[in-house]
Amino acid sequence: MRLPKQVEIIEVGPRDGFQNVREFIETPQKIAIVDALAEAGFGTMEVTSFVHPKAIPQMADAEAVLTHARRKYAGRMKLAVLVPNLFGARKAVSLAVDEMSYVVSASERHNLENTRQTVDQSLQALKEVLAEKGQVKLRLSVATAFACPFLGKTPLESVARIIDAGLEMGVDDIMIADTIGTANPLHVEELLTYLQQRYPGQAFVMHVHDTRGMGLANCLKALEMGIHRFESSAGGLGGCPFAPGAAGNIATEDLVNMLHEMKLSTGIDADKLLEAVRLIADTVRFPLESHTAKTRQIQHNH
Repeated sequence: MRLPKQVEIIEVGPRDGFQNVREFIETPQKIAIVDALAEAGFGTMEVTSFVHPKAIPQMADAEAVLTHARRKYAGRMKLAVLVPNLFGARKAVSLAVDEMSYVVSASERHNLENTRQTVDQSLQALKEVLAEKGQVKLRLSVATAFACPFLGKTPLESVARIIDAGLEMGVDDIMIADTIGTANPLHVEELLTYLQQRYPGQAFVMHVHDTRGMGLANCLKALEMGIHRFESSAGGLGGCPFAPGAAGNIATEDLVNMLHEMKLSTGIDADKLLEAVRLIADTVRFPLESHTAKTRQIQHNH
């Protein structure tokens, strides 16, 4: 079994993790967590989302969090944000982010629930975003690439439809998301085999949720198939607010622990990462879903 020697982990906790926490996390607390995670050595962090506060109140302080991160980490760590529309993209570009993530669901029903738009409308909006992104890299995130909470297993052709459109428009990167965490290793193999045959040479990022406890197994299968970039969330926080039953993301510390035990390099300081997880546990009123945190006796204190 040949595995990549170097694995890149993109930390998405401050965005994807926090968005599912109902009780507002005060801005200084968010900033402290971002700082603690940055100390662990991530090359890229998704620090916030420019969504309307009425949709996700937790992101009401997006500009303040990003401004702090840019001032402190510009040139040291790539700063990424999620943008749902042209307004959010313009805001992100004006604040000099390095990367933007734009989500389109492979499921028509989920896309309507998530964005109040059809897939075609979201793709048209993507074209507008790309026209104004300047030097900022844009990652197309394909949500519900494996399954939809409303419609079941996602057809392979539905995933390809989104990727075809994105590549034709000129997106810089493609992320494949198991949004509701119901994939299994054989399903991962099926989709990645299809995508790698259809798009030879195209690199993909994997975004894995751990709803059924198969997150690490799915990451391992992706590694076996040559994927070397993963999105994860410290403490296992997260879950899509518009996908009923979706549990949190794969916990960054669990993924790092597995990779380091396998003698694969991530560039992440595992001890400093656990310090950040401890801070999250002491700050965020939301249960942590992390095996490593539990075995290190990092408890949720609320």
